[in-house]
Amino acid sequence: MRPLTVAQALAAIVVATRLARGRDRHPPLGRTPTRNEDGADRTDSAVVPVRGEGGAVRSVSVDAAARDGGRVGWAVSVVVPARDEEGRIRPCLAAALADPRVSEVIVVDDESSDGTARIAAEMGARVVPGTPPPYGWVGKQWALHQGIRAATGDIVITLDADARARPGLFGAMASALADCDLLSVGPRFTCGGTAEQALHASFLATLVYRFGPIGASASPPPHRVMANGQCMAFRRGAMLEADGFARVRRHMADDVALARTLAGSGWEVRFLDAGDLLEVDMHDSTAGVWREWGRSLSLRDVTDPVRQAGDLAVIWLTAALPVLRLATGRPTRLDLVLLAVRWSLTGALRGSYTRPGIGLLLSPLLDPVAAVRLTQASLRPVRTWRGRTYPAATWRDSVSRTLSPQNPVRDRDVQNPVRDPDVQDPGRRDVEKRDAEVRGPGVRGAGVQGAGARDSEVQGAGAQAVGGRDSKVRDSGVQSAGVQDSGVQGAGVQGAGVQGAGVQGAGVQGAGVQGAGVQGAGVQGAGVQGAEVWDSGGTGSQNAGA
Repeated sequence: MRPLTVAQALAAIVVATRLARGRDRHPPLGRTPTRNEDGADRTDSAVVPVRGEGGAVRSVSVDAAARDGGRVGWAVSVVVPARDEEGRIRPCLAAALADPRVSEVIVVDDESSDGTARIAAEMGARVVPGTPPPYGWVGKQWALHQGIRAATGDIVITLDADARARPGLFGAMASALADCDLLSVGPRFTCGGTAEQALHASFLATLVYRFGPIGASASPPPHRVMANGQCMAFRRGAMLEADGFARVRRHMADDVALARTLAGSGWEVRFLDAGDLLEVDMHDSTAGVWREWGRSLSLRDVTDPVRQAGDLAVIWLTAALPVLRLATGRPTRLDLVLLAVRWSLTGALRGSYTRPGIGLLLSPLLDPVAAVRLTQASLRPVRTWRGRTYPAATWRDSVSRTLSPQNPVRDRDVQNPVRDPDVQDPGRRDVEKRDAEVRGPGVRGAGVQGAGARDSEVQGAGAQAVGGRDSKVRDSGVQSAGVQDSGVQGAGVQGAGVQGAGVQGAGVQGAGVQGAGVQGAGVQGAGVQGAEVWDSGGTGSQNAGA
């Protein structure tokens, strides 16, 4: 049997294992029929999954969850980070402002150059003028960081400007927090045409092949947790204490970085289907899907190189290669099986689109294109977004920023003190500007003054020594982690695509894709031995093995 066939068979087993997780899933957030006074059916009462006695999960209405001690009665703040969103923010705000379970809607205007702030204020939202992000912060995380400090609700739900909530979403998410600490939900996507839907669905299929279906009951390990930053919910006090957005301030894939960081800190993170309650119109064209979603699709800055290579190999071998062989008229029997599985997935993905059409059916034919985009984003990541360019953040940050008493390192981020936004609101006292304490596994107890810190104690693997005096540096989370002078073990199979990258994290050893022009997927000469090295935004590396 040829090496390529063996590699493809192993990759197929990996995909089958991941898809099988969908057999046991949490119930989706949805709407349940209720009766009006005239006896007519209506469907604006949301249902949420609640864990009962013995660990069994059942779906109950939001009202029933509230009676049973759910969190629907808690004050809910909706925070919308917005930068130049005047063209699509109206439907987002209209839905949030109309929901009776929402106590306030906050729009953090991230230095927009258009009428975003004006529109938000006219519609009745509370506008928080965002300040420029400090060095090392990505704009969205900085906007959310300001927004949750300005919020007054017990529960914060973050919402992207292109998201359109339906009645019941916010109450359902608040109630679902009875069973988890961080919740994100999957929407139904709106696509403008056949080509846009085909490319979007092909991109979406790569996520399913790499991480399995949404809502699986079995919790994955922290380094494989997924989330959707378009709509997330959490308890405000817990997030402030964890300082979550500061810990993932460098990442372009901020949602997944936040979920993995907090999961590694012991949070219960959940990702549920909410297609009945949320729609998202992400892009305005096929080119927009390619450019904007494609840049973050690889999750490069939250995935170590070995697993990155493994994920790429799986996509090339099980999705792209069968289509390429079919196009040349030489598919193998395994190729035909894989094509059948892929086309059956289009049926499962119908619920992910508001208007599923022929584009969804044609999406498998674009899998080689999706594989190319995934590879491109892995090898040449883009760090520019909405007119801003950000410094690189990779999994290596958790190694390079590891501290030891013998080798303190200056952290330029700490030299930019984090200040609460200056919130002017007649109904609420002004937020006092202070030098912030940056807490959590990043930097604890470091009173930041000016460009340095005096007499500060820096703890955590994500922290680096402050450029000040008399600072104590403790390593609180790194145990024998790092990249050692040993190559990645497990020879790559030539002709399969990735050469020299041992694919151990995905369950495939020695699968590569040479024909796709991927060599080592950025893993040349850098082996990981005895430690799983990945960037969790300041939580440090884990000694779990790679």
